[in-house]
Parts: sequence; structure tokens; C-alpha cells
Amino acid sequence: MKSKFVHIILLLFVAIQAQAWDWWPLPMAEPDTHRDTLFYVGGVSALSSSGTQAPSLLWHNSDGEISDLPHSGNISLGIIKPATRPNRWFDYDFGVVLSGRIAGSHLSAEPRTIQGTGYFSRLYAHVRLYVVDITAGIQPMTFDAGDSELTSGGLLFSRNAHPIPRVTIGLDHWTPIPGLFGYLSLRGGLTHAWADDNSPVVKGTLIHYKHLGLKAGGKLPVNISYEFHHVAQWGGYSTVYGDLGNNWQAFWNAVMVRSGGSMANDQINAQGNHIGFQQLALDVKGEGWKVSAYWQTMSEDGPIWFLWNSMDAKDGLWGISATQNKWPFISGVTYEILHTTDQHGPFHDRDGLIYGGADGYYGNSIYRQGWSYFGRVIGSPLLQIGTNNRVMAHHVGIKGDIFGFRYRAMVNHADNYGTYSTPKRTHNTAFLLEVKKVVPQAWNLEFGISLAGDFGDQYGNCFGAMVTIRKQGIITSW
Repeated sequence: MKSKFVHIILLLFVAIQAQAWDWWPLPMAEPDTHRDTLFYVGGVSALSSSGTQAPSLLWHNSDGEISDLPHSGNISLGIIKPATRPNRWFDYDFGVVLSGRIAGSHLSAEPRTIQGTGYFSRLYAHVRLYVVDITAGIQPMTFDAGDSELTSGGLLFSRNAHPIPRVTIGLDHWTPIPGLFGYLSLRGGLTHAWADDNSPVVKGTLIHYKHLGLKAGGKLPVNISYEFHHVAQWGGYSTVYGDLGNNWQAFWNAVMVRSGGSMANDQINAQGNHIGFQQLALDVKGEGWKVSAYWQTMSEDGPIWFLWNSMDAKDGLWGISATQNKWPFISGVTYEILHTTDQHGPFHDRDGLIYGGADGYYGNSIYRQGWSYFGRVIGSPLLQIGTNNRVMAHHVGIKGDIFGFRYRAMVNHADNYGTYSTPKRTHNTAFLLEVKKVVPQAWNLEFGISLAGDFGDQYGNCFGAMVTIRKQGIITSW
């Protein structure tokens, strides 16, 4: 039986034509027929809602641009040159987008709140040299787990907070390993970022981020991938503890997850606030369709390098996403379950014993702003730092195109348990319905309307609407 199996495998290899074996399949092997294009982009939006804040799904995962106050307006204008030359040995892109926002509470609110701000929502440059990517500036750190338009937000990175200024070098896309004919690929990178949001507790926080992933399958209909990510908030100046270590030694302690610094907490554990994140994903694809299943988990207790070793493996984000391009009415569907109630048990230490539990995801006793930027959680927006990080949630999203009307609909329900130190039971059901359409008769403007609401005792009941008008066009091509 074993001999027959070996003969069958050999016959399969012989049957495959020799020219099908490309030892390092890269896009650069194909002719470059693309052009570079410079676009202008601009838009305005207006939001109004009842309640003490805007419906959560209007401002969640909005790159920090939509205010959570019940009334707000935004305006943006910029230029973007996307990367469009994958077949060339180098490619580049850049973007400069300036945004302004004004927001306020209800006139009957006490105290009445009015906020106005201007900022760069994009200010970056990126270059690819063969397979190596280098990025500098303000641009989201995207992480393609599931459908970016329908997800509730990744555990480590989402589109919830404003992009953090950074410098990154690495492989942004899955890149085949030479000599393995495209069946095994990797991606990864190293990032240094500056959290310049002037936190009232720690100013000038620095961020170290590295990740590495391996993917098997290539052009086969089934692919499986595993990725490990590590982030560390380090350095800066605390109003409580003073200088938190801003030299090369502190940097290497953050990179290598080593103890150090001047405080007992950093000397016993590791210097800085560290999060380990892992994802296991399975992709099944065919002509015009793809189904992805993924599991994300994270740990705040030491460097946990493998899923089966993770203290918090009971917690995580489970998701399944399906997309297809044959029938436009429903082009994508996503379902996710978020579970963060375990946290390796209710005790970090008790009676002299270290249990390593009560992780309090995203929180830290020194970096009290936690894993956030300008007040927004960088990871899943369903968690709230210090007040509500034990959550059980279900999330569903669907999108499509009906005769030129592009729509997106999402609903999620979250049962919240507060934290282990301050338990509090709340719940919230949120929904969003968004429709957009480009109207050629109106100078190719894109008009959009979004209706959303929250029901429950977490945020209180509210209902709101947001209207958007956007325009994009070509400045020049070459």
C-alpha cells in the first residue's frame, strides 16, 4: 500500500509540466503595463444623534476621525498617489490629507461641550524596493484579518484610533520564500512609533512593534497561516514616576522583553507595557470567491510564543468571512465572536502566590492610558481600558451593491462584565446601515447616508444619522 502511494505521488510530479515550477514566483517576472496616477480627494460629513453620544458603530473603526459626541461635522482635502506598479522592481506611494472637525454635545447637556480640531489624517511616504517595504509617517497599520469593511476590529490593531506616526521596514505582503515555488510565504516587519497624544499621565510614549508570519499553500485552494506580533509601550515621562527610560538600553529591553529600568515593577517583569498577539488563519478560495476563518488571541503575561502555550487561549476573537464577485447584491458576509472574560483567572497574585491572571487587557499601571491613542483603543473598540475589558460579543456584517447603490450593514451585541477589580454588568446592541452611490450627473460626487443606533445600558439608547459627500479625481498620470 505504501509503495502504491509513493508511485501515485511520483506520477503527479511527472504529470506537471516543467515550466509550471517557478522557483521564486514574484510579480516582477511579468511585464510592467501599469501607470502611476496622482489623485485628489475631498469630502464633508455631518452627524446628528440623540443620546449623550453618537451611536457606537458610526465612530468605531473610523481612524479616529468621527467624534463620539452626538453632533459633529468633518471636512478633509488631500492628494494621494497609490502604489500601482507591482511588476516593477520598485514602487512608491504617498498621501497628504488634512482634516478638520467640530463637535458638540446637546444644547441641554451640562456641562455643554464644543470641540474643534485640525490634523493630518494621512501624511506618509512608502517605497518598495523589490520585496522590502519602507514606510514613514502617519498611515494606518493595517492587518488583513477577515474583511476590513465588516470586522468589529482586530484584537491588537483595528481602524479605531487615529494612525500613529511611525517608521516601518519589512515585508508588508505575503512574499514567497526563494526555492519553494511559492508554496511557503512569509511576511513581517519592525516598527518604531511615537505616541504624541500628550497623555495626561505619560507624555512622549514610544512604541516598539515587530511581527512575523508564515503561510503555506500558495496557489493551492487551501492556505493556512500563523503569525506572532509583539508590541511594547516604553519610554516617555510620567507625572507619577518621572523618566521611564528613554535610552538605548531601555529600547533593547523593550525589544527583547527584558527587565530593567528604575522601578520595581519593570525590574521584576519586563520594562514597559507588553502585549503578545497571535493569529491562526485558514483560507479556502476558488474562482471569484474566498472563505477565511481566523482566531486571534493575546497575552499580557510574559512572552508567549505559541498558541498552545498561551495563558489566555480561552479568550480571543473567532471570525469567519466570505467574499465573492459573481453576484454583486451580496459580495461579503462576516461573523465574529469576541470573548475576553477569562483573562487567565481572577487573580494576578494572592497569598504570596503568582497566578498571572486578571490581565486587564490593554491596561497598565504605569502607562495608564493603556493601549490607546488620543483616547481611542488601538485594538478592539468593544473593550474599554480600565472600565470594561471582560466582554462577550457577537458581530455580523454584510455588504454588496444593488444597481450602483453600495451598502454595508452591521449589528453586534455585547454582554459586558466590567473588570475583575470593578465588576459591572451592562449590555449593548448596536446597528449600522450605510448606503453610498456615485452620481455621474452631479460631477461624479459620491453621496452617502448612514443610520445607526445603540440600545442598552452601556451607552444608553440613541439613534443617529450621518450624511457624507465625497469627491475623488485624477490630477495626472504618467
